[in-house]
Amino acid sequence: MSDTAAATYLGHAARVRVIACHECDLLQRESDVPAEGVLRCCRCRATLYRRHADSLDRTLAYALAACVLWVVSNAFPIVGLSVNGDLVETTMFGAVRVLYRDGMWPLSALIFITTMLMPACQAVGLVWLLLPLRLGRTPFRADAVFRALRIAQEWGMTEVLILGLLVALVKLAHIAAVVTGPALWSFGALMLTLAAAASAFDTRDMWARLQGVPDAGPAFDGDTPFPAATAAACGLCVCHDCGLLTRVAPAQAHAESDYANPHAAMHLPPHPTHCPRCGAHLHLRKPDSLARTWAYLIAAVILYIPANLLPVMDTSSLFGAQKDTIMSGVVYLWTSGSWPLAVLVFIASIAVPMLKILAIGFLATSANLRSNWQPDQRARIYRIVELVGRWSMLDIYVIAVLTALVQFNALATVRAGPASIAFGAVVVLTMFAALSFDPRLTWDARKTE
Repeated sequence: MSDTAAATYLGHAARVRVIACHECDLLQRESDVPAEGVLRCCRCRATLYRRHADSLDRTLAYALAACVLWVVSNAFPIVGLSVNGDLVETTMFGAVRVLYRDGMWPLSALIFITTMLMPACQAVGLVWLLLPLRLGRTPFRADAVFRALRIAQEWGMTEVLILGLLVALVKLAHIAAVVTGPALWSFGALMLTLAAAASAFDTRDMWARLQGVPDAGPAFDGDTPFPAATAAACGLCVCHDCGLLTRVAPAQAHAESDYANPHAAMHLPPHPTHCPRCGAHLHLRKPDSLARTWAYLIAAVILYIPANLLPVMDTSSLFGAQKDTIMSGVVYLWTSGSWPLAVLVFIASIAVPMLKILAIGFLATSANLRSNWQPDQRARIYRIVELVGRWSMLDIYVIAVLTALVQFNALATVRAGPASIAFGAVVVLTMFAALSFDPRLTWDARKTE
């Protein structure tokens, strides 16, 4: 369906509610979705919302289980090494503490935030919102907690940690006897429960219960076309946190032609208003989107070089000292017979960061040039970049576990190398670059047909 057809489609004679796509800003009439159904944008195919049966009860059950599993995962050892009858074990917090003691505090803080703080915020945030609703009460500061929950879901990386632990186990097996701790299994269960909670959580159902009315945006007459194809051109702004469509002041609404020019879009008013429902900042287009995207991307490119050339891990033993880069770690896994893990580490730690940099650079360049080439394909590239970005943290978690466990003084010692900080910075910067890029710029250059 073309943009104009989507904008001028005639519905029922009664007034109908409309929604806007958060990726392409296209106005569309709201449709009923069956249980476990998905509503997608008719232009860019982005997911507008999902409907789940018994969403809040299921999500609350998963969140309560995740809270218990989080305590177990951080109170008990993850893995241990047995050498000559001596057992050396570590918890996740123990790995963070060892890195901090060795002067790698940026790496220590990154691991603490992504594996301990954010998963805890995600589980507790869901319980904070849903338990009062289950008891017939209103959650305290539901708007602020909901926004914090959105951040926690983006930066919690339990699933990447599990994969990193598996790679670390393979490397540790060549050093001494490996003893798995209860936290290894509880972390795996925590990963599953958090994923299940995020999948079952229906934000529209939650806000409908909080407000007492169905989640819906402004209404238009069903027998008349929309004033324009996009929300911005109609003076409407969609909240990227809760999805509510809100009218902005006429003086703050710009003509649609302004958004077709990314240079004009970079200088839009930073925060026209706040979402009346969740309190998030509203913006017709992300302020200084391309400038911030390029800044993060250039910094990531600069740090990508030392991240791959400098040693990521220093090993000292009776047989001498050895400095390993990311590529030498891949070679070690390959030559030791663990070729599936070698391929996995190569993809996650070398190929994915490079492809992310190239993909974000391509998206930003095409937006700068106001390119109209295959916007639907560029929208898919943007979603892939958002999906795979976190998996580059794999090597960071491997280093954390090895550094915490291999501390046998004169026999063998493993320390994180300078490349680990550079590599962690590359992962964070590319994620910030993807978050800063406004996908609506991809479609602004497209003229309605």
